Amino acid sequence: MSSPLVSVIIPALDEATAISGVLDSFLDLPGFWEVIVADGGSGDGTAALSASHPLPARVITAQRGRASQMNAGAAAASGEVLLFLHADTRLPRGAHRSIMEAVSDPLVCGGNFAIRFDGDDWFSAALGAWYALQRRLGVYYGDSAIWIRRPVFDRLHGFAPIPIMEDYDLVRRLQHSGRTCCLPGPVITSSRRWKQSGLVRTVASWVLIRWLYLAGVSPTRLARLYRRIR
Repeated sequence: MSSPLVSVIIPALDEATAISGVLDSFLDLPGFWEVIVADGGSGDGTAALSASHPLPARVITAQRGRASQMNAGAAAASGEVLLFLHADTRLPRGAHRSIMEAVSDPLVCGGNFAIRFDGDDWFSAALGAWYALQRRLGVYYGDSAIWIRRPVFDRLHGFAPIPIMEDYDLVRRLQHSGRTCCLPGPVITSSRRWKQSGLVRTVASWVLIRWLYLAGVSPTRLARLYRRIR
């Protein structure tokens, strides 16, 4: 096929305020998409909102936990490329075309998108600048819309069943599997959840958690620490 199907997996847990918006964004987004909402047992009607949306999204129920939900969504997907999208993130108009251009190179196994945090304030700009610096060093996370060829995802056995850093863990294994690309995008994601912590605390928490993870600290302990420092 000249325009392969891209399966978008959206892990959701109590995302009633955001899920309609992200599904709306696919109504006129160019490309051949399959959209799957992997609900982790929401108590706010997220699954029902997704199922009744005009977009023909597929809604599945999965064991709670982002890794478990994304793996379940991938198992239900039909696409040649899997894209994992947070409910508060929006893809650019040219996302499908960019992915197709990237995977036309058989050596490319996956990657992500450049990211911009919403808002015109200095805080959002500073977060975006920090993220861009990390990406040049090969560090990126799920909020930048990780995408991966289906056979590569299967060969890597998907996301590790850990409570935190599951996206970074997959990225590290992905980078050892072949060439990765940061597509221009940008995806737009919300900065709201970071603003209450402030710039210094937000960046410090990102750096601290990553280095403790690399040092071998248990993801379960890191999840508890992350909740405290956030």
